[in-house]
Amino acid sequence: MRSKFDEQLALLNNELISMGALCEEAIALVSKALSEGDVTLAKKVVNIDNEVDQKERDIEGLCLKLLLQQQPVARDLRQISAALKMITDMERIGDQAEDIAEIITFLNGRVPPKTLPIYEMEQSTIKMVTDSVDAYVKKDLDLAKAVIEYDDVVDDCFSRVKNSLINTISETPNDGEYALDLLMIAKYFERIGDHATNIAEWVQFSILGHHIEETPS
Repeated sequence: MRSKFDEQLALLNNELISMGALCEEAIALVSKALSEGDVTLAKKVVNIDNEVDQKERDIEGLCLKLLLQQQPVARDLRQISAALKMITDMERIGDQAEDIAEIITFLNGRVPPKTLPIYEMEQSTIKMVTDSVDAYVKKDLDLAKAVIEYDDVVDDCFSRVKNSLINTISETPNDGEYALDLLMIAKYFERIGDHATNIAEWVQFSILGHHIEETPS
């Protein structure tokens, strides 16, 4: 019975890794679409988001099967409950990548100026998502902690993007709508960073049985 349960836990692990890879692909694709002004590329993100949504449903079903048909011990329960929380954040990452892609289609091929820190923000959020998934795969507490701390880098990028775009609106009012579109894109990247942070926190929980800021009972 336990060997069958361990097989299903291994399947859960692989499915989470696969879902994380889809999220990474969606962000990388939307980042490339933004930097190249490629609307066709941006539209492909919709298909990836659909795959992410399906993965969420599949993993949710697997978790419920593990809970209902097996007798998980405390460590197993932590892994399963963490997985259920993580897939919610991954699903939101997919949604926000699609939101960015939709805005890109409105830009009609116009790309952000190279001086705008939004490009740095893109790479920072990709790093956070990749590292949060790697932390889960490797059961790496140090990497999970590094992801959480790295969120400050994304927040700093967002502040710089916002200030730059405020100046753009002030100096060239005719570009106001374009600047607001870029600000929304930056906000979605910032939210993706928040979701990667959440994933890293659930990695900590799955290993330790409590969140790092909590005192274990």
